[in-house]
Amino acid sequence: MSELITVERADGAAWVTLNRADARNALSRAVNLELTALARELGDDAAVRAVVLTGAGDQAFCAGADLKERKGVPAAQARPYIDAISGAIDAWARLPKPTIAAMNGAAYGGGLELALACDFRVCVTGAEMGLTEVRLGIMPGAGGTQRLPRLIGVAAAKELILLGRRVDAARALAIGLVHAVVPAGGLRAAVDGMLAELAACAPKSVAMAKAAIDRGIDVGIDEGLRIERQCYDVTLFSEDRDEGLRAFAEKRPPRFTGR
Repeated sequence: MSELITVERADGAAWVTLNRADARNALSRAVNLELTALARELGDDAAVRAVVLTGAGDQAFCAGADLKERKGVPAAQARPYIDAISGAIDAWARLPKPTIAAMNGAAYGGGLELALACDFRVCVTGAEMGLTEVRLGIMPGAGGTQRLPRLIGVAAAKELILLGRRVDAARALAIGLVHAVVPAGGLRAAVDGMLAELAACAPKSVAMAKAAIDRGIDVGIDEGLRIERQCYDVTLFSEDRDEGLRAFAEKRPPRFTGR
């Protein structure tokens, strides 16, 4: 990775930081290509059990696409930039391990779409967010029109997207856009608490449960149940399943290995 993104690994978690505070952590094409590669790398890293994504500084989690980079680029030549941001966000949505967006500040456009690709979103008090692309003559094009309605419902999503509205942290929490709102100084501790909860769970079980939810959300109930059983069977024949039963019988915390 370059200095555009930093990675800190500790206790089975990887903290990924968008390191462009001077540009409000905007997503340039270079950043997006690195995010795509990093998502694949972390997904394959057996030592990493959970991934946190955050931004440098205290102003913005991510201001969205780097519009200064695209300035002057004709529409006919914009495809590489659009493909790069969509590819990065899709790669994070497909990451097979639990992901947490630690939203240290504002998230607009592609920045919010990136947060939507994560499993959990924790933001600081005072953070503002929105999919405001219609006010720029475009529309959300990196998953926002698909992931936001699935998360908060069609009516609320249309309010935010079609009106280009921004919402504060309190409203985001009320409509289910974020899972928690914490003081700025407590963001790391709040996320560390979630990581500790995840660490107490069997890695393969968490991964399979995530896969069952993600693969089953858009299919009928019968197919969804088939997917759930398929994922369950992976855990049924795992070493961690045996360890979990032993630990329960012996009244001790389990020692999961991910096998």
